Amino acid sequence: MIETASMAGFLAAHGIWSVSEGEALIPIFAYENPLGERFLERMVADDIAEGARAAQRALEDNEQGATRAVMVVDAYVHKESGPVDALLVEAVEYGLAPRSLTVAVLYRPADQPGGFAVFSPEFQGFDGDDAEFERVADAFFAGVESHHDASEVWAAHHVRTV
Repeated sequence: MIETASMAGFLAAHGIWSVSEGEALIPIFAYENPLGERFLERMVADDIAEGARAAQRALEDNEQGATRAVMVVDAYVHKESGPVDALLVEAVEYGLAPRSLTVAVLYRPADQPGGFAVFSPEFQGFDGDDAEFERVADAFFAGVESHHDASEVWAAHHVRTV
């Protein structure tokens, strides 16, 4: 799951970079094949919701025979204060016993009062034990940092709490 979490972090950072100036995120689906080659697809559709459904289907179906895949979609996370914009990142490591990681990266859009902000990610699901989770979370953040341009945007706009 370490490589999968790192890939998820890289793509989460890419998504944050994409929405940092107020643009809508076209859903992203990326995968790595057994040779270690990575591919990224923007799930362009008539509306964002259809693109998100296409990314979800691609993640579930694994028609590419990938070893791992990640989807990033723009959505809302519901908090006590109401809905909050978020990039939902779902990563799967395929195999005999597929494992997954789900992370919500909450953000404040650029057109909102206070301008663009990125909040600390919320790890919402992980198929593993507590001991492994710390390594997986570290790998996610290492993936964020590996996307040089995007990690600079993330760091410049990071706020700890919503």
